[in-house]
Amino acid sequence: MLLAALSVLLAGLLALHFIQKSYFPYFWKDLLYFTSVIKYGVKIQLFKQRGRVVSVLDVFVRRARTQPDKPFIIYEGEVHSYGDVERRSNKVAQVLLSEGRLNKGDTIALLMSNEPDFICVWFGLAKLGCVAAFLNFNIKSRAILHCLSSCGAKTLIVGADQTGMLEEVLPMLQEGNIKIYVMAAKSPHPLVNTLLDKLQDAPANPVPDELREATLKSPTLFIFTSGTTGLPKAAVISQLQSLKASAGLAAYGAGKNDIIYIPLPLYHSAASLIGIGGCIELGATCVLKKKFSASQFWNDCKKYNVTVFQYIGELCRYLCNQTKKEGEKDHKVYMAVGNGLRQDVWKEFLERFGNIKMCELYGSTEGNLCFMNHIGKVGAVGRSNFFYKLFFHYDLVKYDLEKDEPIRNGQGFCERVKKGETGLLLSQINSLSPFFGYVGSKAFTQNKILRDVFRKGDLFFNTGDLMAEDHSDFIYFKDRIGDTFRWKGENVATTEVADVFGMLDFLQESNVYGVSVPGYEGKTGMAAVVLSKGHEFDGKGLYDHVTQQLPVYARPRFVRVLVTFFFFPVILFNAFAGINGSNWNPEAKEVSISEEWIQSLDYK
Repeated sequence: MLLAALSVLLAGLLALHFIQKSYFPYFWKDLLYFTSVIKYGVKIQLFKQRGRVVSVLDVFVRRARTQPDKPFIIYEGEVHSYGDVERRSNKVAQVLLSEGRLNKGDTIALLMSNEPDFICVWFGLAKLGCVAAFLNFNIKSRAILHCLSSCGAKTLIVGADQTGMLEEVLPMLQEGNIKIYVMAAKSPHPLVNTLLDKLQDAPANPVPDELREATLKSPTLFIFTSGTTGLPKAAVISQLQSLKASAGLAAYGAGKNDIIYIPLPLYHSAASLIGIGGCIELGATCVLKKKFSASQFWNDCKKYNVTVFQYIGELCRYLCNQTKKEGEKDHKVYMAVGNGLRQDVWKEFLERFGNIKMCELYGSTEGNLCFMNHIGKVGAVGRSNFFYKLFFHYDLVKYDLEKDEPIRNGQGFCERVKKGETGLLLSQINSLSPFFGYVGSKAFTQNKILRDVFRKGDLFFNTGDLMAEDHSDFIYFKDRIGDTFRWKGENVATTEVADVFGMLDFLQESNVYGVSVPGYEGKTGMAAVVLSKGHEFDGKGLYDHVTQQLPVYARPRFVRVLVTFFFFPVILFNAFAGINGSNWNPEAKEVSISEEWIQSLDYK
């Protein structure tokens, strides 16, 4: 009797195992991943109930007390321990507090390249309860002034290697009563204050803890993004978003003994929130690179025993383009975390450099949704499943590319696409997935919200991305809508570029869009222009103007000179670039022009 019961039980278990392997092959990996997500979610819910959040900075301070001598940052061969960064960030806080200008809640703009002092200044400001606004050091004077104005910053801290940008904007900054500090011992200008010399004599004891007390909704950072149009917008990064991002590396399986390589710019959320925040959450060590170098990458990995690195798709392509060498699989890297990796580059990278788990993720700086490809499925930016959908409500809806808007039915509601079909990704806004928007403009925030999507009164965040979900619940990125494209890991707003072209008197009209270039990630800029009457095309003038006004990644690589536009610019955009900016077709028959020629701009 007992033997028969055991036989039936064994047969049942084998049947269940067969069913799981055949129909739910990722069940245990999904469950393990989601368990880690739920554990972190429970911790955040406890913060809500207690009304006191333990921020990423709080976790760092605890790490500095429990493991003060453990390396936190390795930079250009120099080791900065958790205790070192804690003391130096205390000094920053003490100096700025003694100046008597900053108050809790104030916004301070930070224009610095990757270096340990970026993190020390960031943490020092956070200890004062101030909000740091990270500025992209590639942007030019016009955009810098816009960023400072939009986020309300009255103080600007500049890295010693970024002081060159001050010459052009200093008069305007003085008019705006913006106080400027430079991370140097000597000032490049009488009205620019120094910080480095003051840090030497400043006390290293902490400022009062109550200065940094916050709630989950409190802003902790402003990170600028091009979004879908116009000049950069300051996305509000709340304590909640910061905490969620810091859990990313742990969710993928990284641990406290890992050495994490960060070659991405700290002004982006990937490096600062996921990279630095993730290291703190783990209590791990990071190798911070001032700037990515394909030739130095694997040497650094071997030298510092790197086990995990962050990437964007372009980074991996650059590595694959390097001359092959002996021992390319002789390293300790087992995992990489990032986004934008093309399938062909993904496969080539694994074949050449070994069995590295490539962990793609999807999410925007300001967004309320994140997908993570914890399985390592080639080509997928993330994965959903039964567990995920219980807590995070998103949908892919039908989208009209010609009208550039979601399709609504007779009742005025959106319609979901079928599995495998491409649709606009929307994420419901609720208490679990709030949307904090942008600082300085309610209009920008409202423009990202879709209302009455499936029923009256519901609210969804419009990602602006066209995605597809296959029958195995893997998520794939297809395209981006709106007046934007991505190049060299940066978002480019076409309207901002067109506005810069519009400043030139020899151009009557201009239309900017992204075009795909074989072998490159994303899209590069193409500008279609019409010359003003009586003017000739001034290539050198355009070159000088564009290089002065726009960062490298936003400069169009091609200019298409037309005699005239015979129709609305949006139609021209679709005719030249294909629907929504797909591969540009120079032989497009439907474009009615009497003469045209292409000029390639080679920016040195």
